[in-house]
Amino acid sequence: MVFYVAAVLIGTVSLRTAPRRLFHRYRQAKVQQQRLVEHLRKRQLELEYQVSPTSVAENRTDNKTNRPVN
Repeated sequence: MVFYVAAVLIGTVSLRTAPRRLFHRYRQAKVQQQRLVEHLRKRQLELEYQVSPTSVAENRTDNKTNRPVN
């Protein structure tokens, strides 16, 4: 009888805390997803800056001025 009551109480506590654990895992995943999206946007902006026509033109003029004259 004691083991049965103990098992029921442990099961009850487990069922009551399950929604909190699931919500906590959901929020962790959501925050991680937001961080990854921000990181991806930052990388995308860096890449777009490197590929933009003005950036390419600036790099070409910099490379021309740094070349030694023959």
